[in-house]
Amino acid sequence: MAALGSPAAALCRSLLRPRGPGQAAARRGVRALRRSPVRVLPPRDKRNAPAAEARQEPPEPPPPAVERSSAGPGLWYEKAAPGDRRLGKVVTIAKSKKFRDQHGKVLLEGHRLIRDALEAGAVLQTLFFSTVGHLKELPQAQLKQANLVKVKFEDIKSWSDLVTPQGLIGIFSKPNHAKMSYPAAQLTSSLPLLLICDNIRDPGNLGTILRSAAGAGCEKVLLTKGCVDPWEPKVLRAGMGAHFRLPIVTSLDWESVPDNLPAGVRVCVADNRDPATASLLGGAGGAASAPGSPKSRPKAAPEDEDEAEDEEGGCVPELSAQYYYEDWTGAAVAAVVIGGETQGVSAAARRLAASTRGSRLVIPVVPGVDSLNSAMAAAIVLFEGKRQLLQRHKQEGKRQKLPVVG
Repeated sequence: MAALGSPAAALCRSLLRPRGPGQAAARRGVRALRRSPVRVLPPRDKRNAPAAEARQEPPEPPPPAVERSSAGPGLWYEKAAPGDRRLGKVVTIAKSKKFRDQHGKVLLEGHRLIRDALEAGAVLQTLFFSTVGHLKELPQAQLKQANLVKVKFEDIKSWSDLVTPQGLIGIFSKPNHAKMSYPAAQLTSSLPLLLICDNIRDPGNLGTILRSAAGAGCEKVLLTKGCVDPWEPKVLRAGMGAHFRLPIVTSLDWESVPDNLPAGVRVCVADNRDPATASLLGGAGGAASAPGSPKSRPKAAPEDEDEAEDEEGGCVPELSAQYYYEDWTGAAVAAVVIGGETQGVSAAARRLAASTRGSRLVIPVVPGVDSLNSAMAAAIVLFEGKRQLLQRHKQEGKRQKLPVVG
């Protein structure tokens, strides 16, 4: 009972006793203060800082240090980590023409192709290899400027399109024929002979044609729009290094082809798919005469014969026909057009040949055979052109050595 009469108990009773309206409002403010959180203000020097700075994400951790190893004086390489994104680009570059064109990169595989590219001045960006021994077989000076990455052979085997991969894949800047340095042996053996490819769409055929052009000593190869991309892997493999032995000018429309030809050139077309060929060789449905007989000689089209029209309504001039082994390289420079596998030589090619007084070169075949493979026809015509040019040069050399009488 004494506790109830203590000063502390009296104070409690006074606080619990109802008061006036002002005191009740004060008590409600105390309860509100207890329920509201307390706002802590930053220091004055940081109150005006931008809100973006307050929301800034923490910086990313620095990338791990790349382990680099030496493969010789000034030659360093790194080992690819699992999941390296650069390795996935190999397949993209190889299969996507759009990617090659947009990024200006091409993919080369194998010792010979990569070595020929480096010696011709192609710029190597990244080289993937499976063993350090592969590096010793390539020009060391060019390798020092590239990014060298050592990968497992199993990985290269999974990317490679070859039956027997060599463990060497390089990503190059897309070569520019005007900036390449071609082999001296190729330049000294070059002849005034050019090749124009017209809608060659089969990769194997185009690669073989380029290889034949390099072997015959062609001065230049022109590819019109509609031809397969010469930097496609199948074309590169079939070309066997021809891309880095002679200039290859790509994606030309027929309006710009004459700008890439020298003055005084005579353009001929190799075309056995023309329906007129059968009549020239002895008539359709009958046995063709022997190629050497007068009856089998192709006849020139009459001058007063009406010109044919192409699908677009343009005039297609008739060309005189001759066998491929007859002289057609008498001009200062000779050029040959090889047509595509499906449509043959285009009307634009015929018009170009007519404007240079060219002719249609016929390769006689057994009756009933439609035509030759475009790569085979190119090889036959180009090496015959080489024979004619060398024979002419030989005869001119003999005439120069004859003693002057008088």
